Amino acid sequence: MKNEFTAIIERDGEWHIAFCPEVPGANGQGKTIEQCRTSLADAIALILEDRREEGLCGVPADAIRETVVVG
Repeated sequence: MKNEFTAIIERDGEWHIAFCPEVPGANGQGKTIEQCRTSLADAIALILEDRREEGLCGVPADAIRETVVVG
């Protein structure tokens, strides 16, 4: 289960709106479900990138830094 998130999509008039329960603050919208899904995916990516940058602030230069893949 790598890079998989839940999209909750609802219809709101002529628009579709979405959120991701695993990533608070991640929302998307679009005229079609596909546009909505893409918008949500972009929001998730931006939030995770921002959290990574914020989380790495203040890490000592001599600390070991590795990538962990959850699969």
